[in-house]
Amino acid sequence: MIQISNLEKSYGRQVLFDKIGFIINPGERIGLVGRNGHGKTTLFKLILGQEHQDSGTISIPNGYRTGHLSQHIRFTEESVLKEACLSLPQYDDGRDESYKAEAILMGLGFSVDDLVLDPSQLSGGFQVRLNLAKVLVSDPNLLLLDEPTNYLDIVSLRWLVQFLRSWRKELMIITHDRSIMDSVTTHTMAIHRCGVRKIAGPTENVYQQLMLEEEIYEKTRVNDEKKRAEIEQFINRFRAKATKAKAVQSRVKALQKKEKLEKLSDTKNLDFSFNSAPFQSKQLMEVKDLYFGFKFGEPLIDRLSFFVGKKDRIAIIGKNGKGKTTLLNLLAGELTPLSGEIRSHNDLKFAYFGQTNINRLDPQKTIEEEIMDAHPDHSRGPARAICGAMMFPKDDALKKISVLSGGEKSRVLLGKLLVSPANMLLLDEPTNHLDMESTDSLVEAIEDFSGAVVMVTHSEMILHAIATRLIVFDGGKATLFEGTYQDFLDRVGWSNEVPPPPRDTKGNGGKTLDKKLRRRLRAELVNEKSKTLSALQKRTAEIEREIVSHEAIVEQSNKDIVDASAKGDGDTIKKLSKALHDSQSKIDSLFSELERLQTEIVDKTKEFEEKLSNMEMV
Repeated sequence: MIQISNLEKSYGRQVLFDKIGFIINPGERIGLVGRNGHGKTTLFKLILGQEHQDSGTISIPNGYRTGHLSQHIRFTEESVLKEACLSLPQYDDGRDESYKAEAILMGLGFSVDDLVLDPSQLSGGFQVRLNLAKVLVSDPNLLLLDEPTNYLDIVSLRWLVQFLRSWRKELMIITHDRSIMDSVTTHTMAIHRCGVRKIAGPTENVYQQLMLEEEIYEKTRVNDEKKRAEIEQFINRFRAKATKAKAVQSRVKALQKKEKLEKLSDTKNLDFSFNSAPFQSKQLMEVKDLYFGFKFGEPLIDRLSFFVGKKDRIAIIGKNGKGKTTLLNLLAGELTPLSGEIRSHNDLKFAYFGQTNINRLDPQKTIEEEIMDAHPDHSRGPARAICGAMMFPKDDALKKISVLSGGEKSRVLLGKLLVSPANMLLLDEPTNHLDMESTDSLVEAIEDFSGAVVMVTHSEMILHAIATRLIVFDGGKATLFEGTYQDFLDRVGWSNEVPPPPRDTKGNGGKTLDKKLRRRLRAELVNEKSKTLSALQKRTAEIEREIVSHEAIVEQSNKDIVDASAKGDGDTIKKLSKALHDSQSKIDSLFSELERLQTEIVDKTKEFEEKLSNMEMV
């Protein structure tokens, strides 16, 4: 168990944490959420001892081991497997558990041939994967993962999700992929307004709770302001009257004692839409018998044919290094096919967000200048508006590109896309540097865009949300799949996908269930899940309404007590105080029941997910 108390951390005038406290209990898997720059990575560094708090305590038991994904690349062994085995726990009996390291490496996308390679021969992405394998192999008490999805392809991500679901120790994970976080965590902790709020259940629970608390706070603040104005008016009106001196003095004292609630500042949200260019025809682009490779006789793309309709949502999916970005570069005209053709409509206007396009930003230009360069009219007004939408308000828009972080540069690229009129978007992993809220905004903008979208992504959440057609790089070739991502998983699936740990399939005799029977059983289980969770969620909503109602009673009781105090009415004060105490007790009881229900929702959700997952395996 890790306990954090009264933790404070600031950088100059920027306060990240103001007396925060929380406990990581045994077996808890916590998803850490919050806007970029609000302290998620800093909190990890504080727990690891890489940064020091300004005040407060971080209590970690003796012998408690913490593992994290390091970006520092330093290898000492001659092979990938030997390097991974360095992190295996050492046992007195000298047992050989290298098979565990091998299984984890294979799950993270290494082939058998890769295991004997010198780590220095690996690409940068696979070197980071090797570091991740070393962390998982070490079996720490607390596993800290900061955006592990940025370095993995879709197949490796699917394996990692299964691995983390079975993690029985403590875990804290930062990821912009809401579905991954919700599928592996037991609790969500939000960094919000320099504080933290930890709640059992998926991300939606903590955001709903924060929203509810802020609504109650704002209602209370408005009522307090109104009451304060009334008291001040009374004081000013009767200050000079001797007969009212006692009442005036009483109100002055009450006003001095009453804490003034400040108006909450607005939180910055990435909020935008793409600039659609008109297009009247049915097809924007046709690709016919496309053939391309960087090495002779080793094509990445071999006779691929497809078309892009004016409202298509095409996702390009597959493992890393198989040709996904290459295909986007071919569609954008940045590479020339070795054979085949790409025919574009005369009215095609595309906007391209590429992984390496950050390097094309001019370090000496300001954010505003980069946005103006992309605007058709080179107009400063619209450029400033886009800067604001990308969370570069006012003078922040005058920052030079050279001082920006990778995530901020990605937002500049998105801003350039927004001012570029387009009827086809080419997007290569645009969410890598976005936080969860910004990723949600991007998905909404894509859904609202009236043109076509061709997108490379490893996020199954995004695939399920937007993809209606797929280009799949798998099994050594690129093929077109007509259907959604769920259709692909149901009808085809990934070849050579490393399975999760074997499950017990009692009563099945090792045989595969009949497909029709499995579909029927799955439908029944989904229906049972819906009924069970709906009942729990309905009761949760009822409790939240009761809390708001009792909060209103408490608020009114406080007002009545102030009035009774002014009149010196002791009996009324006594009755009101009892009613106030009863309402407050009821609120505490309701919050306890709410927490129990949220825990039950999480447990039931996990239970049904495991049942559904087990059913897929038989």
